[in-house]
Amino acid sequence: MNKRQMQYRPLGEAGPQVSAICLGTMTFGQQAGEAEGHRLLDHAFERGINFIDTAEMYPVPSRAETSGATESIVGNWLARKPREKLVIATKVTGPARSLGWIRGGPPALDRANIRAAVEGSLRRLRTDYIDLYQLHWPERNQPLFGQGSFDPARERACTPIRAQLEALAELVEEGKIRQIGLSNEQPWGVMEFLRVARESGLPRVATVQNSYNLLNRVYEYGLSEISYREKVGMLAYSPLAFGHLSGKYLAEPAGEGRITLFESFGVRYTKPGVQPAVRTYVELARRHGLSPAALALAFVYSRWFVTSTIIGATTMAQLVENLDAWDVVADEDLCREIDAVHLLHTNPAP
Repeated sequence: MNKRQMQYRPLGEAGPQVSAICLGTMTFGQQAGEAEGHRLLDHAFERGINFIDTAEMYPVPSRAETSGATESIVGNWLARKPREKLVIATKVTGPARSLGWIRGGPPALDRANIRAAVEGSLRRLRTDYIDLYQLHWPERNQPLFGQGSFDPARERACTPIRAQLEALAELVEEGKIRQIGLSNEQPWGVMEFLRVARESGLPRVATVQNSYNLLNRVYEYGLSEISYREKVGMLAYSPLAFGHLSGKYLAEPAGEGRITLFESFGVRYTKPGVQPAVRTYVELARRHGLSPAALALAFVYSRWFVTSTIIGATTMAQLVENLDAWDVVADEDLCREIDAVHLLHTNPAP
């Protein structure tokens, strides 16, 4: 297999160049300790990865005892690296989830909460600025993390999008954040953030970080057009569907991972169509002489609308396999076979 050079792409319209693979760190501080986390970060950096993603609520599952530990692990590593050569992304925790240890809930994505979150992240990351600051999920009523369809009956008061952008604008002006992004968003939300920013002279959204993998290609239906027409980059998380697309949960007993370690984790992957789809993709990978993980990652790596794919790893073996998958080219023939499976098993875990 030929070795491919790592690609670098602009973050948003005119942001820094980021590697086409981003190292996600949500297991650091829970499944991987600080020493192992630093080993993984070192190896990724040596392999050309300059883009690191984290969040104030990490590691996951989020707990009061460990909340913020991931940013601290990344920050201790960052302190001994050339800061200007790295692009660091983190996220502010939104409301509507039971995370009472983070600013009491938090109740809103208002100015006070966004500012407090940024100050905390800067302190833990041991840096003067954050390259990409993302709203982890919307404050408004919206189905999240595979919950289902939009329900108007769940409408509630929320901080206006303009007020959220104004709070972020202050932090951009102060030099504490450089670009802003959204996460777990829908087409209406992305376009509304863009509209308000354009009409009010506020910071423009650079990226959208959403789940995207062989079991969940919903991004293609509406958001991919926005990526193209509005030049908003897509950051694809969960390219292996929390490990399902590695095939390890098909075994008896199932392989170790977050799904087996933590009760009620990854609910969207408990739906009845997931296992049959995974089996079919695993069979396809083996017919092509690939590991199931390599097939799944090569597909996401090949998508034109993906600025960077966020890979996670708890062990060095996982990280090496995920990085080596960059050398697998998902050509037209392979993508046609993947699309044939997709027609039979369409988005079992949206």
